[in-house]
Amino acid sequence: MTVADIRRRKQAERLKGLHQHASLVLAEHPGGSLWLFGSWARGDWDGFSDVDVLAVAPSRGEANRLAEAVLEAGMADDVLALTAQEWQQRRTGDDPYWSAIGRDALRLNQP
Repeated sequence: MTVADIRRRKQAERLKGLHQHASLVLAEHPGGSLWLFGSWARGDWDGFSDVDVLAVAPSRGEANRLAEAVLEAGMADDVLALTAQEWQQRRTGDDPYWSAIGRDALRLNQP
């Protein structure tokens, strides 16, 4: 087994766990979505990488509550809360930071 094989397996295991956690958290927050971004989404993580998640919901209050639930579940190290409208605007906008997040983000509430 190569190092690349081990990395792929470890990332697949991490993603499976995140998908499972996302399903549990979102069962209590209908209408929301969770997106993994950063090094774990891109696949260039290392032993010091944190787990970055976007909590997206129809309203600011719902997004904040979803972000809190993600943190309480121990699912991520950093969580950003956005409304669905903000997420759509940012991921398709001109800001290179948000464009990169939009390009690399993995939706966790889909298999």
